Amino acid sequence: MTSANDTTSPSANRSSLPRWALALSFTVAAFLAAPQAIASERDLAGVKVVQSLNLAGQALALNGAGIRYRGPFKVYTAALYTTNQVGSPAEFHADKGNKRLVLTMLREIKSSQMGRLFIKGVQKNLSPGDLGSVISELPRMGEIFSANKRMLPGEQLVIDWVPGRGMQISARGEPQGEPFESQAFFEALMNIWLGQSPADWRLKDALLGIEAHNAMNTL
Repeated sequence: MTSANDTTSPSANRSSLPRWALALSFTVAAFLAAPQAIASERDLAGVKVVQSLNLAGQALALNGAGIRYRGPFKVYTAALYTTNQVGSPAEFHADKGNKRLVLTMLREIKSSQMGRLFIKGVQKNLSPGDLGSVISELPRMGEIFSANKRMLPGEQLVIDWVPGRGMQISARGEPQGEPFESQAFFEALMNIWLGQSPADWRLKDALLGIEAHNAMNTL
């Protein structure tokens, strides 16, 4: 026990340490703090991808992230956030929590071109019968892209799903109209990246965490 007359402070004790011990203590402290800083975000083609976020009061974690390629060109990064880790399209669609997909442009792209690719992607992943149940939503989707003439590098397109509220699409941080209420349309839209005919198979695996899982198994 330290007596009332003992004036030795922790800072004094620290200053009395040899220089090598003091340096070592700072190195250990920095090493222990580093994992927290690294875990907070991930760099993907120069885009900072956060590991977690909050959507409508619910905590979401990064399920997976990857790059969309067209030929040799990087078009955008995609980051998928879910309340529970999912490893397949079936698990993703079965999950009842909030969800978010963030697309960050890596090159300039005309929104009309992206809109056509989205609509084509929806059609490729639905049977004619299922397409009929969501086809009425496609014109409104086209209007969103018509209102945004082009997307520039660094700009984001965000697709949010909140049960009971619907799907909200935002461009450059601005909500684009009212939410789409149809869950079937949200699932059809997400199948552009996660369906049986995805836009990019490597990106599909990355969003589902398959690429990261396989990498861990090879260590």
